[in-house]
Amino acid sequence: MISVDIEKKLRAYKGQQVLKIAAQFPSGSITKIYGPSGSGKTTFLKIIAGLITPEKGKITVDDAVWLDTDSKFSLSPQKRRTGFVFQNYALFPNMTVQQHLEYATDDRQWINRLLAIGQLETFAEHKPEYLSGGQQQRLAILRAMAIKPKLLLMDEPFSALDPKMKSGIIPGLKLLWEELGTTVLIVSHNPQELEGLTAREIEINLS
Repeated sequence: MISVDIEKKLRAYKGQQVLKIAAQFPSGSITKIYGPSGSGKTTFLKIIAGLITPEKGKITVDDAVWLDTDSKFSLSPQKRRTGFVFQNYALFPNMTVQQHLEYATDDRQWINRLLAIGQLETFAEHKPEYLSGGQQQRLAILRAMAIKPKLLLMDEPFSALDPKMKSGIIPGLKLLWEELGTTVLIVSHNPQELEGLTAREIEINLS
């Protein structure tokens, strides 16, 4: 179980506003997070990953405390070991597809399975500049899964994929999540984009 209760000040069009979220995410669940542009969806994911610290809040994962602002404790992002699919992919320009996955794991069988799910087997030796936007996005997803994360945070993960490709890779990803017991949080501006994923939904709005 992941329990989150945080407050973070954000700069918005109407001046400073506050992102307030109190929610629980059962282990192994999939949650769609949606809301208007600028509502803090990406910030929320980064807070959970430890990349941004809120002014106030607490995050616990099972029995482990990841964040407690009252005691000024914040577990480092490295120790949280969350899989994170960034909206801009955040790929390494000098690494091939294969090297991106090898950077996260030395399990050859797991790497080959990921490449098959992402339909990138024939692009294993390609660097990002030689990949299409959709291929880069699939690589970003596979890299996040390479560490076999117990928590996967995905920021607009399917936005560059056409419906056929998206429907082709989602079943394989869901199978991996079920096998690993991964808790998945998916940010999307378009809930219809996530058709095929049976999931809870949370709407985020600033106060």
